[in-house]
Parts: sequence; structure tokens; C-alpha cells
Amino acid sequence: MTTYEKLLLENKAWAQEQKEEDPDFFNRLSSLQTPEFLWIGCSDSRVPADKITGTQPGEIFVHRNIANMVVHTDVNLLSVLDYAVNHLEVKHVIVCGHYGCGGIKAAMTNQDFKPVLNMWLRNIKDVYHQYMQELNDIKNEDDKTDRLVELNVKEQVMHLAQTSIIQRAWKNDRRPHLHGWVYGLKDGIIKPVLEVQPGDKIDPLYEYDNL
Repeated sequence: MTTYEKLLLENKAWAQEQKEEDPDFFNRLSSLQTPEFLWIGCSDSRVPADKITGTQPGEIFVHRNIANMVVHTDVNLLSVLDYAVNHLEVKHVIVCGHYGCGGIKAAMTNQDFKPVLNMWLRNIKDVYHQYMQELNDIKNEDDKTDRLVELNVKEQVMHLAQTSIIQRAWKNDRRPHLHGWVYGLKDGIIKPVLEVQPGDKIDPLYEYDNL
């Protein structure tokens, strides 16, 4: 049996188990999606949003990319954000990074990862540059990486607040709340590092008029 065939077999077993435990599970799931949360997380396979939060299918709308970035030219991210905020009307948007992130580690080096990945990691390098003095004062490399993980999450949350999508929802509906979290691979615990309330002041340069 190949590895992908094993996935299909496990899927059938899982579906059967769900129906035995809750006969109406799939009927309910197929007719309704009303998540309260949008989760912007890392693509790392060790950080599945539903598992680490103990939530069920339908409770979290998820977008994942390398190092949980909010890049203003990323149409994929922005379309997910627009749909979650304006159509699903989520109440919370969570950016969740994780300690030991490979994307963060890669961005801290001068290695050439070839054009596309270099372009993506450049966004993390910009965060490093912004906090260079603080980070360079940290001598332990693991501690420095962990701190950049936290700072990167904070910056991505602020990138959310700088979008017209979020600002318009804040003005019209007083939602969503924005959260920056970091997940610990070593202990499984999520650490909150930033919270931004609807309508909180941001740099006026990024504020939109006439929303």
C-alpha cells in the first residue's frame, strides 16, 4: 500500500467513525459554515489550527503560508481575508506563528533560496531590519529566533490593521478583534503576544478616509 493510499483508507475510517458517533455530522457540516475565527497560520505541518485549539470542522476559517505572513500584494491572503470578514463576518482574526519556524530561521541567514522563496523571505528580513538593534543584542541564537517569531507575528497583525478590509469592518461593525499568538512546539501552549481592538489607533499614514 502506498502512502497516499493509506491516507484514503484512513479517510474512510474517519468518516465512518464520525457517522457512528454523530449520524447527522456531515448533514450539519455541509449545510452551514459560520466560523467565528479566521486563522492565519504557518504552513508547517506540525501546527494544525483545529488540533492545537481543540476546535471542530466549521469553527475556524483557515489560511496558511510560510511564516504566517500578511503581505499586502498577496491576493490569495487578501481574498481569504475579504471573504472571512465581509461574508462570513468573523469576529476574530488570529495570526499564529510558532517557535522554531523554518521560514524565520531561513530569513535570518544570507543563503540564496532561489527567486520565489527569496522574494517571500524578504518580507521577514524587513521585520528583522526594523528590530535589528534589539535582535542583535540577543546573543543566544535560539532566543533570537524566538524573539523574531514574536516580532514577526506582531508586525503581521499590524499589517492586517492597515488594510481597508479591516478598517471598513471596524467602522461599520466594530469587528473583528485582531490577535497575535505564538505556538510552542515543545509544550503545545499558545502564547498571546498582541491584541488589537476594533478602532484602535494606527499610524495615520495607513488610515483610509471615506470608508
